Order: sequence, then C-alpha cells, then structure tokens
Amino acid sequence: MATEGGGKEMNEIKTQFTTREGLYKLLPHSEYSRPNRVPFNSQGSNPVRVSFVNLNDQSGNGDRLCFNVGRELYFYIYKGVRKAADLSKPIDKRIYKGTQPTCHDFNHLTATAESVSLLVGFSAGQVQLIDPIKKETSKLFNEENSCQHLGKMDWNEDSKTSEEALVIVQRLIDKSRVTCVKWVPGSESLFLVAHSSGNMYLYNVEHTCGTTAPHYQLLKQGESFAVHTCKSKSTRNPLLKWTVGEGALNEFAFSPDGKFLACVSQDGFLRVFNFDSVELHGTMKSYFGGLLCVCWSPDGKYIVAGGEDDLVTVWSFGDCRVIARGHGHKSWVSVVAFDPYTTSVEESDPMEFSGSDEDFQDLLHFGRDRANSTQSRLSKRNSTESRPVSVTYRFGSVGQDTQLCLWDLTEDILFPHQPLSRARTHTNVMNATSPPAGSTGNSVPTPGSAAPPPLPRSNSLPHAAVSSAGSKGSVADGAIAAGVSKFATLSLHDRKDRHHEKDHKRNHSMGHISSKSSDRLNLVTKTKTDPAKALGTPLCPRMEDVPLLEPLICKKIAHERLTVLIFLEDCIVTACQEGFICTWGRPGKVVSFNP
Repeated sequence: MATEGGGKEMNEIKTQFTTREGLYKLLPHSEYSRPNRVPFNSQGSNPVRVSFVNLNDQSGNGDRLCFNVGRELYFYIYKGVRKAADLSKPIDKRIYKGTQPTCHDFNHLTATAESVSLLVGFSAGQVQLIDPIKKETSKLFNEENSCQHLGKMDWNEDSKTSEEALVIVQRLIDKSRVTCVKWVPGSESLFLVAHSSGNMYLYNVEHTCGTTAPHYQLLKQGESFAVHTCKSKSTRNPLLKWTVGEGALNEFAFSPDGKFLACVSQDGFLRVFNFDSVELHGTMKSYFGGLLCVCWSPDGKYIVAGGEDDLVTVWSFGDCRVIARGHGHKSWVSVVAFDPYTTSVEESDPMEFSGSDEDFQDLLHFGRDRANSTQSRLSKRNSTESRPVSVTYRFGSVGQDTQLCLWDLTEDILFPHQPLSRARTHTNVMNATSPPAGSTGNSVPTPGSAAPPPLPRSNSLPHAAVSSAGSKGSVADGAIAAGVSKFATLSLHDRKDRHHEKDHKRNHSMGHISSKSSDRLNLVTKTKTDPAKALGTPLCPRMEDVPLLEPLICKKIAHERLTVLIFLEDCIVTACQEGFICTWGRPGKVVSFNP
C-alpha cells in the first residue's frame, strides 16, 4: 500500500468508485475519441470540450455528442450506458487549418432530428454557426472582407465529399481566442461570446457583422466593468460589448432562469450580473490566482467557482458572500458542475432530528422527475419555514491533477443557525467557524425562486444544470429584447416567454439606463480592486474564517489533465486532454451492451 508520498497505489488510474448511493463504474465500451483512438499530443493545444443535445428522435438514441481534439471537431450519436460506441461512423467530422476549435454549444430550443444549431468558437477569435446534421456552415462571425481558405472539412471517414470553408485573416471585432460561447437561454437567435481579451459580445444570428470595424458608445459602467452598444445606422453585430475585469475572461454561466450571468476572470474575480438590466449583483475574489470555471446550483441559490488556487469556492447568491471552500485538488481546478440527480431535499417533522445513515441513503434517487421535484422544493425553502428541510447539494470538480472530486454541500454549512437534521453527519467540515448572522436572509431575490425551470436531459459544458431550453418558467425572454432593443434594435419576439407580463414587472428594464438621472453612472471612473488588499475581507475571507470541505471522493481517473465534467441522468461524462471522452455508469444504471 502506498503512502501519501506517492507510489503505485497513488498513481493508479481508477475505473470505479463508491459513494453513499452506490458504485460508479467506468464503461470502456462507451468511450468516445478520435476514430483511430490514438492519443492526441496535447502540448500547445486548446482544451478538449464536450457538448450534448437531445433531438428526441424516434430511434431511442436521441442524444448527440460533439467534441473537439486539436484542430478536429467530431459529432456522434451518443449511446451512453445503453450501447457500445461506434467510432467508425461519425455523423460529422471537420478538420480546420490555421485555427483550432476552443468551445462549442448547441441550441437546445431549436434542435430537431433534421436540424441542429451548433456554435463553435476558435483560437483565432472567429465563431462559426454550423448544422452537423445537414452538414452545413451557416454563418461566420467576427469577420472582414479579406478571407482565405480554412481547409478541407470531411463529413465522414468514408465520405469522398468535402467543402472549402473560409477563415478570417483578421478579425474586426476581437482578435483574441474565444474562451466561452453559449446561446442565451430561451433564445433562438441570441448568443454570447467571451474572449481572452476580457471582452464579451452579444450577437444575433439574424444580423450581419458589417464590413468595417464597429464603433461603440457607452451604455453602462460600474466597478471593473463597462458595457457598450454598437453605434451604426442599421442594426449590426455585435449588439453589446462587455468589458469585464482585468485579463482573460475564462468562463461565464447563466443562472437556471437565465436572468443572471456569472463570469470568472484571470484577475481572480467572480462577478455576477443581472443580465437584463446590466447591473452588478455581487463579486468574490479567489484565494490567489485566476478563476477558471464557474457553475450554478440547480435552484440558482449558490455558485461554485474553481481555479489556480486549487480550491473550489461556494458563494451564496442571496447573501453575496463565500460560505465554504473545498480543498482536495493538487493542481488547478478546470471544471466545476452540480449534479441535480443526487441533490436531496427532505421535509421532516419539526421534532424529528435523528436518523441513521441508511435512512438518509433512501432519500437519494436518480431521474429527471426526482431532479425536477428537488429543484421545486429547494425553490420553496425561502418562502416557507413551517417545517425543517434537510438539504444536500452534490457537485463535482476535475482538474489538471487528473483527479475527479465529488463534494456534498449540506445544511450545516448552508443554514448554520438552524437546528441540524440528520444530514449533518454527511459533511466533513474542518475549521468551521460560524459565519456571520443573517446567512439565510432573503433580501435579494434568488434566480429561479419564483418558477424554477425543469432540468434538461443533457447539457452543454461547462455548467451541467443551467440550460433552460424548453423550460416552463425560463428566462423572461422579452426582458433582454425590450431593453437592448432601445439601443440595438432587437425584436421583441427574440426570446420565447410564457410569463412575459409577470417577469417584465419583476425585472428592471434597461430603458432607464439612458435617462438623465442615470447619466452620471456612465461617467463614473472605472475603479480597480487591489487583489492584495482583498484577503481577509468579505470579498476573500481567510481560510480559517469559512468552513473547509473535504471531498466525498477524490480519484485519479486519467493520465492527462481533465477538461470535462458533465452529470447526466444515468451517467457521469468526463474527458481529458488526450481526447478520450469517458462514461461512468451510475449505480443501478449499467446495462449489458448491444454492439
């Protein structure tokens, strides 16, 4: 048996692990990669990313998988725990020259068995809109008139057909690498793109980018951020330009209801914005170094971020403060994600505060219905305190140390001033100093608390439970359109909404921003927060000032640094920089493979 210092046991790649709900197993037959399965030389390449979409086709295999390895992009039918992967039959395969794919995202709202919209960001700054089913490249964004051939894009290993695509020699909007691209929740045409320059841009697929460099006018400015609109006679892309923090903007994630936007930057700050009104809601600073990844809890009450301090940090949206840190990784944390299928909520009798570990295990169930019920009950917690509620959030993280960590966030951390129920025994807490009073205050509305959207079957990275496509109570679709249209001539029907009137009253309209009483806000000098002075403040508490979580499990599962973590109903999907996408069957979900 190896010691902590190293040895064979410490370096062994794990193929299974056990949690309270049972045994998770690696499914070798469900591993996706490049067709020749030769490990890719990851030196100098961009991170491997994975996106999922469900097409609800009649074959029973509705999931589609997209992943990038180096300069290649693949699109497969994903058979998960049901059938073995067939690497010989990619639906679409593309090889790029002169640039590499860095990130991608499906539009779940418009996906059908006949057509799907996939956005792909590139290392040279451009963004493509493609349809892997129709094998079409619809549009290019961030371009100029001077173009050259991008290279051959093969549709299939056995196909003899190909087409020549275009790559932009020089980008007019932003020349830096695309770090994150996502469709705006609830929209068929709006999408947001982040760059390593620290800028984000809002696009509409129905508008062009123009043939000259855009000119901007200031819309809103605050501490360490500024938002500009594109100044032109006719509507053109980008509709908005966000400048956020200092250094690269590494990732952003929309809240489950789509109303709020969490951004993490190389300057080490998490910034949370009201996306519709362009208001800064709150900030948090890493312990040191940049923040690389961010995700929301299924009910929108908590945000987890990770980065170069090797920690995962849990931040309360309602209280705007750090409530816990988790230490288990030995290197940078590259992805964090919540698992909605193992989040547990129990309403108990007011006098019942005891129970065994076995009793608590019975509360853990899998499935979409369970996840939806959990999220709904979580959202009601702030509206009623008539009965004690036992809450356990599960989230995971992967890092450059090749380790997968799973974490349980329980009520003794979330609600330290309330009587503890049986869930208290399931969080390993070190140095758990009591947080300030008022930790359960409800002065700030929580995303999704009014009408939480159901959780999707599958999601695109990096936030596994924040896609709100097709959700009943999703983002107020008219809110962005109503506000931005005043400055960028957006159509009011751009975002589908079933509760437009209700949400419109609840959300601020951006129309007030241009009023004379608010003009002074636009003239405020952009201030810079000194990171060295943040330690020991509410922005960045010292390690002894907040509970320190230990991981539920921490396992080495790859030879190369991990870049993907996605929680699905019947499995967990991970990927490493070698280009291997692995499926881990959940307890009781593994079935015999039918090739």
